[in-house]
Amino acid sequence: MPKFERTDTQVLGVSVDSVPANHAFAKQIGVTFPLLSDFFRKVSEEYGVLNAQHGFANRTTFVINKDGFIQHIDRNSEALDPTSAMESCSLLAHKSQKK
Repeated sequence: MPKFERTDTQVLGVSVDSVPANHAFAKQIGVTFPLLSDFFRKVSEEYGVLNAQHGFANRTTFVINKDGFIQHIDRNSEALDPTSAMESCSLLAHKSQKK
């Protein structure tokens, strides 16, 4: 988290679990960023990560710039390691500093 914070990055987690389930999970593992509920699966469907047959969202990391455009995507097991997302955030921060 400190590395993301240094790049002026807002980290959000989104899960199809309920708000109470997300709260308990975040507390259990010590999550320090907002964990949002997509209980009705609308966001997961719109981002193309919903496994509708099984009712869950595939693990995915999106890096979205301040203008709302997706700049980077990690899917499945790649999304477990934040390294490439961090690199993408660093590049975006560097570009915005040049402006």
